[in-house]
Amino acid sequence: MNSPLNKEVRALMEAAHDRAAEALGLTCAGPLAWGFLGVTLGRRAGDRWLRVSRTARRNAGRKQGEGIMGASLLVPEGVPRPRLHGVHDWIDGEWAFEADVLDHLTQPVVSADRADIDHDPGLPDEWWADLRRSLALLAEAEGVKTTVRDGWIERAFPRFLGIPAPAEVERVTGHGDLHWGNLTGAPLCLLDWERWGRVPFGYDAGLLHANSLLVPDVAARIREEFATVLDTPAGRIGELTALAEMLQAVARGWYPDLAPHLVARAEALTGVRPPVPVDPEVSA
Repeated sequence: MNSPLNKEVRALMEAAHDRAAEALGLTCAGPLAWGFLGVTLGRRAGDRWLRVSRTARRNAGRKQGEGIMGASLLVPEGVPRPRLHGVHDWIDGEWAFEADVLDHLTQPVVSADRADIDHDPGLPDEWWADLRRSLALLAEAEGVKTTVRDGWIERAFPRFLGIPAPAEVERVTGHGDLHWGNLTGAPLCLLDWERWGRVPFGYDAGLLHANSLLVPDVAARIREEFATVLDTPAGRIGELTALAEMLQAVARGWYPDLAPHLVARAEALTGVRPPVPVDPEVSA
């Protein structure tokens, strides 16, 4: 969805991808698919997809029940996602690498180049029904990871929304990164399971809604489809959490076109115009 920042990152990740392909006995071809800031790199290998990610050496090791391996074990089969067929992990210098062999999907991602959308993708009613059903099934799973921690919410609400943090955050198992770059068109498939776990109720729908604000008809469709979630006190907290995250990204220099719409939506929900933060960094 994104290009790497520089030649060094490109060389590092391409070498890591080649190493993983050799270790797993895969022959990759076709265009490279870069993730955010070059942290991930994917490429087709026949009817499989080889995805390699990197993190700092100190963070090496998959945590039980989390990430794509946790999803493969704990998320209900009825939630459409690429199946995991193999993994290969290693450490090299300051970096730890994780390689995942997944199904190669033939249907395109809704938004291949960005998390938000600037036009209506024209998704059929069946797609929306599948998304509702998938998130309902996912809510029944045993999530392990806490995504968007309470400590972050406590600090982020005043800084990015201009309101006190909620006294209580209701949580449910969710995807944790539900934007248009992680959803395919029909048939629906949910991608990138790194953040799945216990999210604030309404967070998934709120995040997708925030990434749709440039297209009012799609944003309205999301509010309609997920009214039973978003039109509740707990769901409003979840949506505000998603907006706070997006406004933090704005403070870091992302989403310049979307920024005024995020501000307007937050103000509509709270009656308070979000402040312009001096420092966008918030610890958990």
